Amino acid sequence: MSRQVFEFRDPERFVAGTVGMPGERTFFLQARKGNALTSIVAEKGQVSVLADRIDQLLDEVLETREVNVEIPPAGVDLIADSAPLDAPIVEEFRVGAMALGWDDASSHVVIEAHAISEEFDEIPELADDDAEGPDSLRVWVTAIQARSFAERARAVVSAGRPPCPFCNQPLDAGGHVCPRANGYRRRT
Repeated sequence: MSRQVFEFRDPERFVAGTVGMPGERTFFLQARKGNALTSIVAEKGQVSVLADRIDQLLDEVLETREVNVEIPPAGVDLIADSAPLDAPIVEEFRVGAMALGWDDASSHVVIEAHAISEEFDEIPELADDDAEGPDSLRVWVTAIQARSFAERARAVVSAGRPPCPFCNQPLDAGGHVCPRANGYRRRT
């Protein structure tokens, strides 16, 4: 079967979002440009790490390169996209590995997500278009879009169940069996 690469240069929208109730949420990365819409499933931890790494990458670009585009500093309040995911939400694949880079030629952040694949052990290089390999989503976004994505991703991740103050595992409405309480149920 031939590899699919879903490619979006300057998408109208690139966001992280969820479907489901806290504790049962499925996390998606979604890119849209015109009528083209691609949704992929990611783990909560992957979304969180991607947001952090985007900020680190942009901070590094600010410190080490001469760029002719605006790169807002981390933590600046941007007008974040707070709309729900676009419908229909059709899972193209589940993310196994991600790559991130800065494209000097276009002054854009390049984000790649590769599908979980049992037949391909190696992760493709950034912007690799070989016919063989796992399905991939490749998105080029501006620095402002990237910071906005990171801001929304952190908000989406933190909107779930609150963590237990003792063990940091997610709390259910009725509490949970906390390993720090030697198996006794903690109430919050």
